[in-house]
Amino acid sequence: MVIREKWLAIHAALMMITTILLAATVSMADDAVIPAEKSGLDKWVKDNVKPLAEQKSSLDPALVKAEKGDAKVVKVKQNGGDYKKISEAIDSIPAGNTKRVIIYIGGGTYNEKITIPKNKSFVTFFGDSQNMPNLTYDGNAAKHNGTLYSATLTVESNYFIGVNLNIINSSPRPDGKKDGAQAVALRVFGTKAALYNCKMFGFQDTLCDDQGYHFFKDCYVEGTVDFIFGRGKSLYLNTHLHVLGDNGMTVITAQARESDEDNGYSFVHCNITGTGNGTYLGRAWRAAPKVLFAYTNMGEVVKPEGWTDNFHPEYDNKVQFGEYKNTGPGSSMSKRVKFTKELSDVDAKPFISLGFIEGSKWLLPPPNPKV
Repeated sequence: MVIREKWLAIHAALMMITTILLAATVSMADDAVIPAEKSGLDKWVKDNVKPLAEQKSSLDPALVKAEKGDAKVVKVKQNGGDYKKISEAIDSIPAGNTKRVIIYIGGGTYNEKITIPKNKSFVTFFGDSQNMPNLTYDGNAAKHNGTLYSATLTVESNYFIGVNLNIINSSPRPDGKKDGAQAVALRVFGTKAALYNCKMFGFQDTLCDDQGYHFFKDCYVEGTVDFIFGRGKSLYLNTHLHVLGDNGMTVITAQARESDEDNGYSFVHCNITGTGNGTYLGRAWRAAPKVLFAYTNMGEVVKPEGWTDNFHPEYDNKVQFGEYKNTGPGSSMSKRVKFTKELSDVDAKPFISLGFIEGSKWLLPPPNPKV
């Protein structure tokens, strides 16, 4: 009995040490602060978003299981391939899928409304990097009983990865007179989704960054009003935000946090360009939006005021609109609205690390499928 008790004590101690080491590994990845110099960004990502074999112990068990072994690759091509339509490839995935499936999409234009349903997790869309496919559809709020249902691509499932895609809503630009003209290119409704080198094109409501943890790197988002909106908790790295402005009001973000919910947007080392007479970085579409811009180059398109409470002064003490060490002619804080905060190093730290999206539990580099 004494020997057995000693063995149990040693085993318990070893398990505790393992737990502490695992927690430390997760913490180190999540706490690693994004460097101030953009030139160091790719190295930082490589050091902290590691392949499966190097971070298996910290990842979600379901994700480790899904990534084990070679992923199934399904080819969609306009000439050849397993399918001609992306929707057909999705239909081929069994409900309740637990293994990574890569849908390789060849160059060309795919005019279809695409949905990855909630019961088909671990799906990757991988486009040809030399001839990025165009996923396009002309849905709008009027046609589809609401803005949220107008998207060209809707991702309802978890653990989605998108690489090398042009996602387009081809509906005409709203004229401000006709109801229901809002048109979404991409709606991400599932959690733990990552997009690399993806471009989203639209006007009003281009990207519905809707719910869950999301990661965008080297992406491009184009639009007019509220062209990134929703309740996601998302980190945008090196993403180009392009405003198609005119003489009317243009707004980049309409983050939809209502109170003390755990969501918000963080834009780090991004670039803001565009046309028109002035763009707001964000508006208080809901009562307590949380948005940060850090190390971002802001062009002249950004209005000196920076942000708007959307004619709701009662929201002024609830919004969390922050800026941190931005550059460019639109980054001056001298005329910013009173409810904007210029963050200190301590204030900014939670927003400029993978910990903002708990990335050490689920974030992987883009795949390299054999096609």
